Order: sequence, then C-alpha cells, then structure tokens
Amino acid sequence: MQFTSTSSGNSYTPFKFSITSCAESVHRFKVVSLIALLLCIMVPKHTEAQNDGAAIAGAVGALALIGTGIAAVEQMKERAELTATQWVLSNNPQLTSFSLKTVDFDGKKLKDMSSASVITFKIQEFEPQDDPVLNGEKFVLLGFTSHGWINEYGIDFNKVNWFMLNKAEWTKMMVSYVKIASGKDSNIEKDIVNGKIVNRGVKVKGKNIIPFYKMSGDMYVVTDYSDQMKFVYNERSLGIFLKKTQDLVQIKRGSLIELHDFFYEEN
Repeated sequence: MQFTSTSSGNSYTPFKFSITSCAESVHRFKVVSLIALLLCIMVPKHTEAQNDGAAIAGAVGALALIGTGIAAVEQMKERAELTATQWVLSNNPQLTSFSLKTVDFDGKKLKDMSSASVITFKIQEFEPQDDPVLNGEKFVLLGFTSHGWINEYGIDFNKVNWFMLNKAEWTKMMVSYVKIASGKDSNIEKDIVNGKIVNRGVKVKGKNIIPFYKMSGDMYVVTDYSDQMKFVYNERSLGIFLKKTQDLVQIKRGSLIELHDFFYEEN
C-alpha cells in the first residue's frame, strides 16, 4: 500500500489512494496468511519430531547404561576371582596348581550382586601338563559379605569373610543342615554321600528318603554348628549366622544344590 503527497507553495494536495497499492496489499495479506498456516502445520510436527528424538535418545541412553552395567559386573567378577586367588595363595600355600572360578556373577545385575550375602568359588587341583584335566582334590571357597560390600567404588573386600571347605568339611556341614531341615538323626551322612540334595529333601536313586520340613518363610530352625557359625534353616535357604560379625548370610537352595553336586557329581 502506498501513500503520496505533493506541495505547491503553501497549499497541500490531500493524500491519494492508489489502486495499485490496494492490489499489493491483498498480495501481502495472502503471503502472511499462507506463512501463518504453514507455521500452524509445521509446529506440531516439529514438536512431535522433538518427542520422537527424545524417545530415541532415551532408548540409546538406556542401552548404554545396560552395557555399562554388564561391563561393571564382568569387572567385579574378575576382581572377585583375583582377590579369591590371592586369598588362597596366602592361606593355602600347599596348593600349587589349581583352577578357581565363580558363576555367581553370570547373568546378574549390579542390583542382584549388591544384595548377595555370599559369593562362592569352585576350586580343583590338577597336574600341570599340556591340556590339563581337572581331576584333583576339590574345594569350595565361600565369601560371606557384609552390608555395603558393593559401593560406588566397586567391591570392598574388607567386608568379605572367607571360609574354605574341602569335601569332608562340606559333608559335615550338610549333615548338620539336613538334620535341622528334616529332624532325622541317623544314616544322614550315608544318604548324603550316596544321594543328591534337592529342593524338598535328599534323594537316593530317585526316591526322596529324607523330606525337608515345610515351613513359611518367616520360620527358622537353628543349630550351633561351630565356634564360628550357627546354621539357620528355613524353607528357601541355608542361613549361616557368623558369630564374629553378627551377620546372617544365606546360601540359596539352588546354590547349595550346585555346590553339593560339585563334590558328588558322580551320584
């Protein structure tokens, strides 16, 4: 739109309205209206794109965190096996060739491991040679943990108490455990040596000959096992009360069965 004015001396000509200016104004109005319409259409799409981008970024971030968690657990597993090996070398110098490994960290999350009250290691001697076979004496190393043993800096091994057991000591422990779990008091060692410990008792040749008590999760049966520990039975686990630290740790039934099979895998 255009406005013009002319002057002649002291007289003034009134402003004149131009037809051409009117056409230009209409054109500009159309352009402005079109831009406004395009903005209305594009802004939601842009917002949606932002939301989609945020969702994608969140998914990538979650995957990165999962990867970091898996890597952290693997690092803790390596550190735990290294520390356990150092403990064995320091406290059992008679062992000169052996294998040591744990499966407690496999498939676990940081949250799972931080709540674990015992980490277990299988140890077996062998004769040094090319492609050696694990056929020597077996041991189990138990690392009983205290609250806060895993923190933001990793594993605090000052909060882990170590106990190493051979087959004879493990069998003695299982006799005590089965006794409080079942009330049976005779032939337990024979049945344990010749059978298998399962969730509901001790099986020999497929028959459950020593059934365990059925109890609720908040009921316990206790026995004084040694100067260092008490055994506590409930339906889900073997509890071990450490007298020195006053900690009650639990070996889950599945881990207990796996360790017993390690010693008596021929059954």
